[in-house]
Amino acid sequence: MKENSGTPTLRLELAPAGTEVLLKSDAAHAPELGRLTSRFRSAFHQTPTSVQVPLDDFLVNIKVLRSWPSQDVKWDDAVTALVKDSLHDAKGAQEQLSGSDPLRASVTADEIPGLLAPGWKSELTVFQRRDISKLLSMRHGANFSVPGAGKTRVALADFYASRLRGEVARLLVVAPKSAYGSWEEEVYLCFDEPPAVHTVDGGPLDPLAKIVLVNYERLPIAQNALAKWLSTEPSMLVLDEAHRMKRGAKGVYGTVCMALGPRARRRLALTGTPAPNGVKDLQNIFTFVWPGQGARTVERATAGRSLRDASATLKPFFSRTTKQELNLPPLDARVVRVPVTGLHREIYTAIIGEESLKAAGQGQGNEELEKFGRVSMYLIMAATTPALLSAGAHKHEPLPYNLPPLPTPQGKTLAELMEHLPRYEESPKYRKACEIVAANAARGRKTIVWSTFVRSLTTLQQMLRDYAPAVVHGGTADRAEQIDRFRKDPGCMVLLSNPATLGEGISLHQVCHEAVYVDRDFTAGRFLQSLDRIHRLGLAPGTETNVKVLVAEKTIDEVIEERLADKLHFMGTVLDDPGVEQLADLSDEPAATAGLERSDLRALRKHLGEV
Repeated sequence: MKENSGTPTLRLELAPAGTEVLLKSDAAHAPELGRLTSRFRSAFHQTPTSVQVPLDDFLVNIKVLRSWPSQDVKWDDAVTALVKDSLHDAKGAQEQLSGSDPLRASVTADEIPGLLAPGWKSELTVFQRRDISKLLSMRHGANFSVPGAGKTRVALADFYASRLRGEVARLLVVAPKSAYGSWEEEVYLCFDEPPAVHTVDGGPLDPLAKIVLVNYERLPIAQNALAKWLSTEPSMLVLDEAHRMKRGAKGVYGTVCMALGPRARRRLALTGTPAPNGVKDLQNIFTFVWPGQGARTVERATAGRSLRDASATLKPFFSRTTKQELNLPPLDARVVRVPVTGLHREIYTAIIGEESLKAAGQGQGNEELEKFGRVSMYLIMAATTPALLSAGAHKHEPLPYNLPPLPTPQGKTLAELMEHLPRYEESPKYRKACEIVAANAARGRKTIVWSTFVRSLTTLQQMLRDYAPAVVHGGTADRAEQIDRFRKDPGCMVLLSNPATLGEGISLHQVCHEAVYVDRDFTAGRFLQSLDRIHRLGLAPGTETNVKVLVAEKTIDEVIEERLADKLHFMGTVLDDPGVEQLADLSDEPAATAGLERSDLRALRKHLGEV
């Protein structure tokens, strides 16, 4: 990174968005700039003398700059800092991969109480002290501990110890809205003098705040203000539920996170489900934590090697406390296979054979994935009941089931039968869910029932009215009151919700130990997160926790079951967590956008009869 006082032949600047580096040459060196550009994987010309290179590509391939024919190069301060940080991390990564310097062992768990004094008042478990010591031994880090292990407290301890050491002065936390309460409560519980916490709500940032909370949805609007706040003083940036930016620079949230990351002195990713769909998810999280090195580290660890070997290689780069280490009572999760017969089977088979449905999935690249995602959602609905595909008076209208069902009329088209199906047949999944809830209630046990579709929730609300159901979905105005009623009202025996709304940021394990999944999509992370609402730290020894997953036979449910098993096996093996692996092989219950990724397409096409 040599620099001359004369007119520079090449300037390197951080682009305003923060996710690219701009290379600008003088006119005389435009041909050399063109040759230099070809040596980056994803660089492109803005003008003959200006090239834009994605930050990760630039840091990975920075050595190509050695070929520049002149020493008159001007480096922007932000780019210089990024390169130095990346080279430091690259050296550490290489030492960890080679085993020559495993984590430097610069901080031990026994030292943690001293590093947090004075001012820290909260108790820390053995596992939390272990995780804190590992994170403090690295410049940046990731905590992949299971929900309930105390990742929030570990992150606050990391921040406070780093602050006392003079490394950082303030903390920015990106988290789902549902996690705000946990962060605010932990700040109050952990510090003798709790620092000011500011929540980004559209107004100006409090310049005196030491901790700022912002949700993922607000990131694009607040990006410039947050970048300025991070740069004003040495700061730490934490991504809570970091799997939300799993698409990396290809997603809206990921783009902003990648842009803000280099402006932070310390970066920390928190998630219990870091690889819900495979290697790419893990690469994107590692890229945020270690730009220029993270993705390459994952790629090297997983290329041509067994998952066990990959796990051994990657473990030095993250901390994880498993459910087994927390000594949680076991979770009994089983598949309940539901036969699909009669009109339901006839209509589902017709839907699968529709050429228009297959044509709806045609496209290229991301368009194809998006269209097939819609197709899969139609099929998930039809597996529960084809009636969900018909329009109601309003989008959340309950299905009008007749008890007892009316005889099936003759001479009706399938479209007419589908529209009025609830008059003639009850959904076998709804019926089974109601049977399970009733059996649990008879034992005095509350149940949470999960479904992707709000109309399923409102329908079940009618069918389970004898159990005073609480209902929480995206359109629920009194969410807190509904949850409180489920927790405290002895007559409220069932909570109806969807994982997208209630899958994160809430604990129900004090009152509920039974769960039923009416349907699932392809998102493994969402499934795991929702399971942890009732199976987490704080369960009494011997607590019986039961989960029933309803699978409609010979439908897309079986495709999803297979794909989720593959994803859970990958994540459990890479994280060296047998508890996650066990969920990949659920035993059958004795007879009594769907999160679609490109890796799921072949299985879906096979179900549609295309391959």
